[in-house]
Amino acid sequence: MAYNKWPIFDSTFLSFGFNFGYESDFETRSANSALLVWKGMEYPYVKIPEQLRMIDLSCNALVGEIPGGLTNLLRLVQLNLSRNSLNGTIPQKIGQLHWLESLDLSHNQLSEEIPSSLTNISSLAFLDLSYNQLSVRIPTGTQLQSFNASSYEENRGLCGPPLTSMCPGDETPQPPSDSGVVGKSDFEDGGLWFDMLWLYIGIGIGFNFAFWSVCGLCY
Repeated sequence: MAYNKWPIFDSTFLSFGFNFGYESDFETRSANSALLVWKGMEYPYVKIPEQLRMIDLSCNALVGEIPGGLTNLLRLVQLNLSRNSLNGTIPQKIGQLHWLESLDLSHNQLSEEIPSSLTNISSLAFLDLSYNQLSVRIPTGTQLQSFNASSYEENRGLCGPPLTSMCPGDETPQPPSDSGVVGKSDFEDGGLWFDMLWLYIGIGIGFNFAFWSVCGLCY
């Protein structure tokens, strides 16, 4: 499949509106140059500058996997690849984008788990991973739980806070049933009943003894 390298129009911002695909060996072929037609003008590009700050490729019908080379843009502040047809996994090294403040990968076909390295981005203020096919537990103990549940919605296999769906093994254990088990209170209640029974028996015996004693004196 023919592909275009990620083109650059501005050294700090990238946003364009034409469709392209790329092959799985993007990493090995990324040295090739690309030609971008922008407003009737052709712009050849050979290299993505490392100082690139923002990338917005949303709504471009992009296909294939997210190239791992994006994680080498260490000064990236905003990345928006939403509303495409990207599949595969979120790059494991995405956590090395320590400057990233906004990440939108929603409305794609991304699968498997959210990389734990994402928890390393303390500057992340906006996150949207909704409407994908992500699964397993959301990494815990980080700011990832501070985002609204809508950031993760419509990922059927995803579980854990801030979602209400619990992960396997997180169910609260039910207390054992009381049926057939005699507790201390049962002994106490039984002992009280037993004492009252003997009290009534004693009263009955005493009454009968006194009654017949009186009757004996009368005769």
